Amino acid sequence: MAKAFQWIRSILFVIQMYIMLPVIGLIYLPWALVDRKGAYGGIHGYCRWVRWTAGWMIGLKTEIRGQIPTGEVIVASKHQSFLDIIMIASVLPQPKYIMKHSLRYTPVLGWYASRIGCVAVERGKRAEAMRKMVKDVKHGVMPGGQLVIYPQGTRVAPGVDAPYKVGTGVLYRETGQPCVPAATNVGVFWPRTGIYRKPGLAVVEFLDPIPPGASIDSMMTVLKDMVETRSDELMAEAGFVRSEG
Repeated sequence: MAKAFQWIRSILFVIQMYIMLPVIGLIYLPWALVDRKGAYGGIHGYCRWVRWTAGWMIGLKTEIRGQIPTGEVIVASKHQSFLDIIMIASVLPQPKYIMKHSLRYTPVLGWYASRIGCVAVERGKRAEAMRKMVKDVKHGVMPGGQLVIYPQGTRVAPGVDAPYKVGTGVLYRETGQPCVPAATNVGVFWPRTGIYRKPGLAVVEFLDPIPPGASIDSMMTVLKDMVETRSDELMAEAGFVRSEG
């Protein structure tokens, strides 16, 4: 009975979450059209709405730990579900993401993403997009802020191992910006796919920055160790037990 009730709560939560996306987007649109601050305001407003409603509708509390990055930095985060995107975007002053090219055509979301300088990457053309992005950063074409990248390139379910891609290291070297690792346990409660959401405490934690100047190999080794170690600890804290073999 309890699980059936949680299913109903999850369905209602997901429905309102998608209804409120265009509603909040339209509320902030006049401001966003004339000032990029309005676009950030709309994104912060929507993401904080999702976090707030998750707390009382499905019993999923959210918590940000560590020092929130500001200024020109790369945020390299573990990616387990849509929730870690929401949580990170809710607190970064000027977030921008590397995203799938198809998302550019998503109503409301696509326009806001373009407005804040998100980088759309086509399948098979990631290296080309990276080169253009580095060039835009160096020449001041891209809006400033915190560039969020997922080193594993996709959502990875708890307990699943996936390689870290070198693109994060290349960005780190070419931009000369510090890299802030971020760990999470959100996938324990909010899965990669599906509607069912579990109650609990979802955490995103910003870790100590990796200063600029290290080699790509060294930086990637440190990044992986920091993110995976802390994510495993956060998932264990949430009650997740990694299966053996």
